[in-house]
Amino acid sequence: MWVALRRIRPAYPRPCRTGARRWIPSLRQVFGAALTSVGLSGLFLGVAYAVTDIPPNLNSYATQQDNVYFWSDGTPLARTGWVRRQAMPLKDIPEDVRWAVLAAENENFYSDPGISIRGLTRALWRTVGEGDTEGGSTITQQYVKNVYLTQNQTVSRKFTEAMIALKLDNRMSKDQILEGYLNTSWFGRGTYGIQRAAQAYYGKDVTHLNAGQAAFLASLLKGAGLYDPTLSKANHRRAVERWSWILDRMVKIGRLSPAERSSYRTFPEPLGSARDHDTGKQSDYLVELAQQYAKKAAHISAKQFDLGGYQIYTTFDRRREAALTDAVAGARRSAREDEPEAALTAHYGAASVATDGRILAVYGGPDHRTQGYNESNATTVQAGSAFLPFVYAAGLEHGVRRTRGEPATPVTPQTLYDGNDGVTVTTPEGPYWDRAGKQVVGHNHGRKSYGRIPLGKALAQSVNTPFIQLGMDTGLNRVRETAEVAGLLASSIGPQVPALSLGNSTPSAIRMAGAYATFAADGKHTEPYSVRRITRNGATVRLRTPTAHRAIGAQVAEEVSQALTDSLNAAHPTVSTPKAAGKSGTTEDDTAAWYAGTAASVSTAVVVYRMDLATSLEPLPLQGLAGDSADGVPYDVWADAMGLG
Repeated sequence: MWVALRRIRPAYPRPCRTGARRWIPSLRQVFGAALTSVGLSGLFLGVAYAVTDIPPNLNSYATQQDNVYFWSDGTPLARTGWVRRQAMPLKDIPEDVRWAVLAAENENFYSDPGISIRGLTRALWRTVGEGDTEGGSTITQQYVKNVYLTQNQTVSRKFTEAMIALKLDNRMSKDQILEGYLNTSWFGRGTYGIQRAAQAYYGKDVTHLNAGQAAFLASLLKGAGLYDPTLSKANHRRAVERWSWILDRMVKIGRLSPAERSSYRTFPEPLGSARDHDTGKQSDYLVELAQQYAKKAAHISAKQFDLGGYQIYTTFDRRREAALTDAVAGARRSAREDEPEAALTAHYGAASVATDGRILAVYGGPDHRTQGYNESNATTVQAGSAFLPFVYAAGLEHGVRRTRGEPATPVTPQTLYDGNDGVTVTTPEGPYWDRAGKQVVGHNHGRKSYGRIPLGKALAQSVNTPFIQLGMDTGLNRVRETAEVAGLLASSIGPQVPALSLGNSTPSAIRMAGAYATFAADGKHTEPYSVRRITRNGATVRLRTPTAHRAIGAQVAEEVSQALTDSLNAAHPTVSTPKAAGKSGTTEDDTAAWYAGTAASVSTAVVVYRMDLATSLEPLPLQGLAGDSADGVPYDVWADAMGLG
């Protein structure tokens, strides 16, 4: 064996030559060395290919997307998430868009093996000679870098990238690789993926791009910082040149006809750079509501939601949101001018809910960055006399029992009750005594007395004392049940004492609006909801949407609505909107003022209160901040939001 090896081993230096010629290899030696080098290289590459595995998981950055929220009319409301990315199936990406990218980056994509030997050699030479690894990548290699590897520019990463690209090209179809590449590439302006790039630069989905716009987006793959024309004049010049070059390349490779090319002579200027979601605006509160509801109703975990890719179609009405926000903003300005000291601690919660449960608009606060909690969804202050309709509905629905053990006696809007101030509250056994050993008496706003008064009229005029006794006669448990089935949360219902009928409960503006909507919906209640549809990367996500259920009888709802209509007309006779209904609400300690009512199948509730969040969560006296109870700030906001102002 050793003899055979010695025979094939080349003699070097060459013994049959003299001088310098002894050190010049023969052609046989050169050819043998070349074959040996190729063989060893092939062996090395074969081993490297065998031992290099495709990572089992994509890097988390590659799979993370943003979540997109839409108004009820389908226009974008906000986008949230660390990464602005929205995946788009390849079938939904137009051919012109695909080939604009391929013409710019890798025209032989559908025929190459996943790597470019020439390009890889050039990149490695640049690494050795110039210290960088730019260039030389196919789309498959770029996709591998996007989703499996880091962005570090090293020789080892470049080599690993090539090995994975070779394997990936054998395991995935070209269309799958192209789809992944188009959905993970960086396009500038904080966007990943062709869909978000189309939205960021042209305000449209990728499905609506033409070849000219696609060619510009393809140019950004070379470096968005150099080719976004809105950043500088130099960028604009480079962008126009590369845009034109890409279109010419599309013609050269047969993907755009000369006639089509001639129609793209004017550079398609993109939109100016702008943030999609400005924090500090009302949209923050809307997004927060929708996000909470989406997770709960669609059973999406926080981890899943944070990975993004969800399209959340909300119920929020852009026009109504603007009207409500403007109305509260006007109230805030007036408060700062008229009551500057009280205005420092003023809070305004407001919400509009349709009779079918859709939350149409909310006012959550002045700035989510400084006040994180949503005033429209907060259960912080008492409902006061705005709660009276639920007591009235309970009496109409269940009747009253003034003697223990006897059948219930029906109640109608004409049933008379004592409307005088200071009336003693009674039970079948006699006066009601509180825990301090005092008889409980009822008081009206302003301590005014009305004598014997029909219940319907008492509600229209917001007379308290008939309802504190009606609650006792009906049963406070019945009052509580009625308020809950109408839409108030059980956790917000106050203690089951006579004051329950006078509004010791603390409903949110959303819940109050939803409960008043029950009366306008003929006694049927639908839980308020803020999201009507969810998709993820185009696929529908199963979502539980509330349905209507019978809460109170239709006749009872009609009688309550009539009293509320009378209340509105008596206080505001100029309002001529058909079926508009509503009433004000005040508290005995003057810490909150409400107005709640309906019109055109929409219910809105507004509450004004004072609270110094820096010191405590105890409500403070309004000190005139809300104006007169019948024609005050809550009503003005309500009327403006409902289009009745």
